[in-house]
Amino acid sequence: MNIILLSGGSGKRLWPLSNDIRSKQFMKIFKEGNHYESMVQRVYRQIRSVDKEAVITIATSKSQISMIHNQLGDDVGISMEPCRRDTFPAIALAAAYLHDVKGVGEEEGVVVCPVDPYVEDDYFEAIVRLGKLAETGKSNLVLMGIEPTYPSAKYGYIIPTDKGEVSHVSMFKEKPTEEVAREYMEQGALWNGGIFAFRLGYVLRRAHERIDFTDYADLFSKYGTLEKISFDYAVVEHEKDISVMRFDGEWKDIGTWNTLTEAMQENAVGKAAFNETCENVHVVNELNLPILCMGLKDVVVSASPDGILVSDKAQSSYIKPFVDEIDQQIMYAEKSWGSFRVLDITPESMTIKVMLNPGQRMNYHSHEYRDEVWNIISGQGRTVVDGMEQKVQAGDVVTMAAGCRHTVIADTELQIIEVQMGKEISVQDKRKYDFDEGN
Repeated sequence: MNIILLSGGSGKRLWPLSNDIRSKQFMKIFKEGNHYESMVQRVYRQIRSVDKEAVITIATSKSQISMIHNQLGDDVGISMEPCRRDTFPAIALAAAYLHDVKGVGEEEGVVVCPVDPYVEDDYFEAIVRLGKLAETGKSNLVLMGIEPTYPSAKYGYIIPTDKGEVSHVSMFKEKPTEEVAREYMEQGALWNGGIFAFRLGYVLRRAHERIDFTDYADLFSKYGTLEKISFDYAVVEHEKDISVMRFDGEWKDIGTWNTLTEAMQENAVGKAAFNETCENVHVVNELNLPILCMGLKDVVVSASPDGILVSDKAQSSYIKPFVDEIDQQIMYAEKSWGSFRVLDITPESMTIKVMLNPGQRMNYHSHEYRDEVWNIISGQGRTVVDGMEQKVQAGDVVTMAAGCRHTVIADTELQIIEVQMGKEISVQDKRKYDFDEGN
């Protein structure tokens, strides 16, 4: 099975856990055994449980790559968008990546779906069938339609020609009113979950019709000049030969706190306590501080380094315009080498807690406008400052003046308190260098 997972957006409706770097699919809130996993980890694990040999490619922006590697490892296939150009350019680039980099043949089926649905394994078993339908069927596109459980105004609808398991698509309808959605359901209409399949060569041909490019590398180099257009507008609206396959298993589009809490296996993630008068209250707490809830009903509470949300669950769906007005430093992020959390900010300093995973290191880099001090608080590793390597462990302090090239290598899990000092502390003040650990 060849599958493209679309991973985009900042997920501001799930603030304060999601931000411009950490989208909703990276939030670790689903319990699996004795640990928590994110949506992307859950989906990736489920695909592997259904098809161990699946070729999985995540189409994503540059800002998400470090977090994907942190959560899924270095072996996952990634089609990186140099900038955001909507779903048609993203899918075209991923298709060229599969063909030119991964060697997937033009007659092979490819399934495209979002990276963040809450589903069970039967969804991916249906995905396998969808990919085979694309390979063996006559239709150029095969969609998966979700059997609606209620007349929702949140989703678009697929109107099939009949109520068979696989049908020809008659038409598509945009998000309707609940009354109109009820009429659609009576006609056998299905929710459009953005899940579809095709033979790889079909999308490559559609891409060449709209874009002048030779191969993956050429398309990548031209990506910033491409028209911003969705796959629906560029391809689906012009395609007459489309089929839809029904899926009646569990499927949840977790886009708001209200829908997310419905999928949580327990009422609290992190430190939280409830008195006996609380009803239908959920807490997600990333702070090392307890949250006490008393007398609340139908409320979600979320606390992270980026902020605190206390909201009626229904009202939480309207959070986005308020979050759009918040402009502040990103306080927490996962990187390919570990994670960091901002502890304190003043006009001329920033204090950060850094955690590096064993065997990982930061980029070899320098800063023009700030000095830095590393206080090693746990673990063992090595620092390299202007080419000089030094072993470090808990209690050691390393200072770096502005202009010094430096990195740190974790031999074990390494925790550091980093203090940045300067009049112009900025993420843009960073110059990277090649690094050869052997020399």
